Amino acid sequence: MTSLGPGAAVLAFDVGGTDTKSALIDETGTVRDLRRTATARGADAAGAVVADVARLVRELRERHPGADVAGVGVVVPGLVDEAAGVGVFSANLGWRDAPIAALLQDAIDLPVGFGHDVRAAARAELEIGAARGLRDVVIVPIGTGIAGTIVTDGRILVSGGYAGELGHTLADPHGDPCPCGAVGCLETVASAGAIVRRYAERSGTRLPGARDVLAAARMGDRVADGVWNEAIDALAQQIARLAGVLAPEAIVIGGGLAQAGPLLFGPLAERVDALLSFHRRPRLIPAAVGEDAGLLGSALRAREVLS
Repeated sequence: MTSLGPGAAVLAFDVGGTDTKSALIDETGTVRDLRRTATARGADAAGAVVADVARLVRELRERHPGADVAGVGVVVPGLVDEAAGVGVFSANLGWRDAPIAALLQDAIDLPVGFGHDVRAAARAELEIGAARGLRDVVIVPIGTGIAGTIVTDGRILVSGGYAGELGHTLADPHGDPCPCGAVGCLETVASAGAIVRRYAERSGTRLPGARDVLAAARMGDRVADGVWNEAIDALAQQIARLAGVLAPEAIVIGGGLAQAGPLLFGPLAERVDALLSFHRRPRLIPAAVGEDAGLLGSALRAREVLS
């Protein structure tokens, strides 16, 4: 895993819909004792998560008595207003307008940095990963869903927590219903989850992942080829819109779908190029930090609060 470099020792938490990642990041920036535990559930969803994080803080400090832990970073999914310290909405975890930062600070006797999981992962890419040195960039993780972080003139666009929901922009007005309540969202066509689902619906065979659908397409499966190409087309159209509106230097693509490498980036770049005219053509770059970018971003948030 990538090191954060020297700084204060902190505990970092990346709360997901299924698992919570936790680790100690020591004074050298090395990640130690990385663990995954089931994300806590309860009638009071925010309270359950906060109590679980507080328990994990105690356990980590007990396991590392020699570590001079200075602070804690916690990032969560959904709509997050970082300035207010509020989890505005999380469909997966079940809270709305939850004062999570205040709850965490009451439960933990250390300074707490609170943030959004996708923006935290983007910060890791900006500071130590593929977006380092870029001032105008969009960072797009593509996995079960599609998220995004927009960086303009070196600053992350937040807009009260609502900015960057690329997965819930329109891709097909006559398409599939999205769990968000809209119809034809990009996420219903071009996410790894959508690729698997759409192939299963058309072929009657459910494959384990999007990479398996791509492998079937390369073996001549016409259904798989159609599903894969529809996903690439939808992504290309969205990137072309971003080029027209935001003119980023680059689009950094991460998540499981990026593991397809040249089989994704090659045709995607060709189709984006064909859609543009006078526009600045963004470079398409694979993310560099990896699947624990959110955890590292959480540690950066903790260090930021301390500084």
